[in-house]
Amino acid sequence: MVKHDQIRKLVAEALGTCFLLMTVVGSGIMAENLAGGNEALALLGNTLPTGAILVVLIIWFGPISGAHFNPAVTLAFTLRREISPTDALMYLAMQFSGAVTGVVIAQLMFGLPIIEMSTTVRTGGPQYLSEVVATFGLVGVILGTIQSRPEAVAYVVGLYITAAYWFTASTSFANPAVTFARSFTNSFSGIRFTDSAPFIVAQLLGAMMATLLITWLVQQERITE
Repeated sequence: MVKHDQIRKLVAEALGTCFLLMTVVGSGIMAENLAGGNEALALLGNTLPTGAILVVLIIWFGPISGAHFNPAVTLAFTLRREISPTDALMYLAMQFSGAVTGVVIAQLMFGLPIIEMSTTVRTGGPQYLSEVVATFGLVGVILGTIQSRPEAVAYVVGLYITAAYWFTASTSFANPAVTFARSFTNSFSGIRFTDSAPFIVAQLLGAMMATLLITWLVQQERITE
């Protein structure tokens, strides 16, 4: 039986991921509408709100659920045995459902079809490598900052994603739930559904690599101290 405290955590994960996708997709639509065909300007208009909302959401929901909003992050904490496999599965269910709901709401806010399958092709080795790197970095900065400056996690994550939008060829999806949900919008932030699976595999690989390395680094730091 799911306890009251678990329900609160699950609702926080669903609501937080929903707001994240509303921001990613909604700002992408708005940016594309206003940029007049300038893709660099549209990307900037998509980047800044995404980085900003991550800071807000982590501060808002962090004390309740830990503010994962990302199956790759949940995987990392599961591997570190800081969340049980059962709780992790429930988190994943809320993250994916919240993400899809966020896309639907964003589509409706801009007068677009509820579900609109993306035709944006995002495939190839450089894209997949980018997702490994992006997710490795995201999980790495979370685990490292939690150890050294836990009060700064929200700001570090927001800044990291803002930067990673621009230094990765994939624009740093770095989140399986986000990737899956973005296949249901044929807007600036979309990804073709058939391209989402390799992205997710790359993201999970990056998350596992970061978990192993950063956990080892932190242990070495403790031994030195």
